[in-house]
Amino acid sequence: MKRYLPRIADSILREKLEALGAVLITGAKWCGKSSTGEHASASTVRMDDPSQEEQNLRMAKIEPLRLLEGATPRLIDEWQLAPKLWDAVRYEVDRRDEAGQFILTGSAVPPNRDEVHHSGTGRITRMRMRPMSLWESGESNGQVSLSSLFAGQHDLSATADIDLDGLAFLIARGGWPRAVTSSPSAALQLAPAYLEAIVQEDISRVDGVSRNTALAQKILRSYTRSIGAAGRISQIAGDIGSNGSCGPSIPTVSSYMTALREIFVLEPSPCWNTNLRSRTAIRSADTFYFTDPSIGVAALDIGPNDLINDLKTMGLFFENLAVRDLRVYTEALGGSVFHYRDKTGMEVDAVLHLRNGRYALVEIKLGGTGAIDQGAASLTKMVSKIDVSKVGQPAFLMVLTGVGRYAYRRPDDGVLVVPIGALGR
Repeated sequence: MKRYLPRIADSILREKLEALGAVLITGAKWCGKSSTGEHASASTVRMDDPSQEEQNLRMAKIEPLRLLEGATPRLIDEWQLAPKLWDAVRYEVDRRDEAGQFILTGSAVPPNRDEVHHSGTGRITRMRMRPMSLWESGESNGQVSLSSLFAGQHDLSATADIDLDGLAFLIARGGWPRAVTSSPSAALQLAPAYLEAIVQEDISRVDGVSRNTALAQKILRSYTRSIGAAGRISQIAGDIGSNGSCGPSIPTVSSYMTALREIFVLEPSPCWNTNLRSRTAIRSADTFYFTDPSIGVAALDIGPNDLINDLKTMGLFFENLAVRDLRVYTEALGGSVFHYRDKTGMEVDAVLHLRNGRYALVEIKLGGTGAIDQGAASLTKMVSKIDVSKVGQPAFLMVLTGVGRYAYRRPDDGVLVVPIGALGR
């Protein structure tokens, strides 16, 4: 029996099941949606079970409510194979008038929307899952809790054990549950396999449009050059055609990138807009990130040693890993992660904004005293531009490092320095 690794999503799923009749778990392929749904369920129907698939699909067309019978919460795995189940779940939630009835999981590729007649609003809620954070996979000890930081507990006393070699491996491995539980050599094979499945199958299945595998790979390789930056589709189109050949059109690249976002391969960070003391124009373009840094590493066909030999590239992929983890932790607190950049060049790598209006500013640095000083200076300068009379003071300022040993609070400016190997929810 495979071992289930507890996820931050477990508690989010429980809360949502207590509130509404059904929960749809979305997220990237292989990120653990089905396992998490099964862990929380009392009964299960697997629509893709080879021994039952034909019968299940026939039943879904003739009498779909039969498939919903069973102890609750009932997991309907790979529900998108029979889109009519969506309307059946919505109907049954209305009829039973009870919370916590169903969990829906399935492929990252969305179902045929023509066969879904109702939105499910008020009956079916959604939750997003991502690959595992370092705290969930056990590489971070979680001694520095993000929720505690928002609660004002800033007297830090924590250590981390991730060195440069270890961090390079974690970036290339990614947070895929199967990779986390595999041997190191086997773990590094998963992201390339994931990428192959995406460009050869899923990118065309997402909307039924046949797409070119080689072009999809080129777009992903070009995308890696803009990690952590406000990239534009026109730049990627130009980059692909810069070798003298005729590059793809902007609409074509846009179509590919939209498909990759639909299946949770790309996850750009939106710009944070807030009240500033100055009239400086805010750059509104999204900042490019992958849902997991290992996808970009696989797109470049490199590994941990290549990252160590090119620390600038490793720093960009570390930023992607850090944003992935911050998203997991922040969303568990009811918040979102943004990026800030204005026309003067002022930027903040991550703005953690909770629903209650509280926020924090985070700079992400691979490591080194000079880089930490630079990040702290950037954060304090940013605070001076915010109209705190309207949005309040930030809950904390943090430089999140990749290979630092200790977590501490800087005495001169109060900026928190936290190694990612000590950060948790």
